[in-house]
Amino acid sequence: MPNPTFDILLEKLTYGGEAMGRLPDGRAVFVPFGLPGEQVRVELTEDKKNFARGKLVEVLQASAERIDPKCKHFGKCGGCHYQNLPYEKQLAAKTEILRDQLQRIGKIENPPVSQIVASPSEWNYRNHVQFHLTAEGKVGFINAKGNSTLPIEECHLPETGINTFWPELQFESNKDVERVSLRVGLNDDLMVVLESENPETPELEIEADVSVVHIFDEHAVVIAGQDHLLFNILGKDFRVSAGSFFQVNTQMAEKMVEHLVARLPISASTTLLDVYCGAGLFSKFFAANCQQVIGIEESESACEDFAFNLDEFDNVELYEGAAEEILPALAGRLDSSTYVIVDPPRAGIERHALDAIISIKPQIITYVSCDPSTLARDAARLIAGGYRLVEVTPFDLFPQTYHIESISIFETV
Repeated sequence: MPNPTFDILLEKLTYGGEAMGRLPDGRAVFVPFGLPGEQVRVELTEDKKNFARGKLVEVLQASAERIDPKCKHFGKCGGCHYQNLPYEKQLAAKTEILRDQLQRIGKIENPPVSQIVASPSEWNYRNHVQFHLTAEGKVGFINAKGNSTLPIEECHLPETGINTFWPELQFESNKDVERVSLRVGLNDDLMVVLESENPETPELEIEADVSVVHIFDEHAVVIAGQDHLLFNILGKDFRVSAGSFFQVNTQMAEKMVEHLVARLPISASTTLLDVYCGAGLFSKFFAANCQQVIGIEESESACEDFAFNLDEFDNVELYEGAAEEILPALAGRLDSSTYVIVDPPRAGIERHALDAIISIKPQIITYVSCDPSTLARDAARLIAGGYRLVEVTPFDLFPQTYHIESISIFETV
């Protein structure tokens, strides 16, 4: 029996890359690749009691803002969501979505959302791309349905060095490799990262002069070249190992650092607590001007990078482990003169870690978020814990996609 179809009016974009409309019975229906103001025909793919999801079958009346996507795979690939929307409209939509999440989830009336910081590059901005493999070993991305790998012939998001190289990647099958990442660092140095659950080194023939690293069970084995790349942010070099996280939009990483440096009133008596500190991107810009920097990071490779990148400073401590385990033990020796930078993964700040931060009573908490829904949840908890949300600045690290990075500043009431 075919799924039911409906002709509906799409009202607004929602977090996750979908447009929302209403079914005849009043339920919200969420539709990928549609735009606000469009009359569309939708086939339901998920039919729940309180909402539904649908596939865009036909645009009956297009939005005046709709443009032709740049990529032939748009609509089939799950990577991009807004190529059918001019860039300035993408920025406006993301700002409104961030504001909506803070209002609805965080229950914050009139949240202080500043103007979004646009990416200098709308295309070819990613220094790190992760491919999946088809059964035949062709590189691709997870499709829009999320149920298989779509082999690709083009992608307009990676930096030029990656885009020139990736079509050369060939594998006999996908049985030895789960994911393939390409990263480009300083001087266009390239790294291929092969991820698998098998300790046996995958076979890969590459003519080019690139580093190749195999990661399994969090162990990194160098097949060729180096186990790390260098990145330069505002004149400072950062070593980033194959298994370590680093911001994927180098130009926007610089803008975020500049924002934090301008907003955090660091002095020689300040203790800076950098939670989920990664390879030390933020800490390195503050260490020379404060009394002490304390980093907390769970990833072993990122901890090694952090120690290397901040080796020139004598006032830096690093704790390797989960924030929720380390913070409660640290809380007793820190006081309200502490400033906090927290840059958690998409899941947000773990509850015990957040409670420990509140118990320290830092004057200022700066929250670097890559997910407005978990930011809104954590903002509500911080406000309940005695903090005021001073400002939220969105940064568009991921043009053409629904992802929204932001930096929020909380001060004690």
